[in-house]
Amino acid sequence: MKVYTRGGDKGRTSLVGGSRVPKNHPRLEAYGTLDELNSWLGLVISEPDRLPQLAVDTLLGVQNRLFDIGTILATEPESKWQPEPLPADSVTMLEQAIDELDSTVPPHNRFILPGGCPAAARAQVARTVARRAERLLISLGDSIEIAPEIYAYINRLSDYLFVVGRAANYFNGRDEIFWEKSC
Repeated sequence: MKVYTRGGDKGRTSLVGGSRVPKNHPRLEAYGTLDELNSWLGLVISEPDRLPQLAVDTLLGVQNRLFDIGTILATEPESKWQPEPLPADSVTMLEQAIDELDSTVPPHNRFILPGGCPAAARAQVARTVARRAERLLISLGDSIEIAPEIYAYINRLSDYLFVVGRAANYFNGRDEIFWEKSC
């Protein structure tokens, strides 16, 4: 199978089900942003010795879930083939991962600026991409049905990435950068 098909050369692509849509279609914006997020996660875990192992393990699982969600979003309801729904326990598992990782860092009561060590900064960029994906999903949900678990999963993922950033700084002996109100 060749990497290129030439099918998208005129700015259109196929959904699972056969419909051809413009490459700027809201479905593609949503699952394209999830793909971008997945790439950022790959960068976050590209130096696994810079993160607690439990974060690396969780993020590898998250990368698979993001592919699952992208497949769900790319599939039309009338398609003969339908992907499996997001596993019912996905959100709960992510919440447990948040609690477990958060228990490894000191408590905080101030706003934290993105930065610190490179792994923390990458996690914070991924967090903002997750927030953008969430906004795009909400917009897409105005025109197609999206399972509530998908919204919850992406929302929780941004929370998890915030904690990953904190854990990366702590794991690497870097101080967090706190917001200093200037006005």
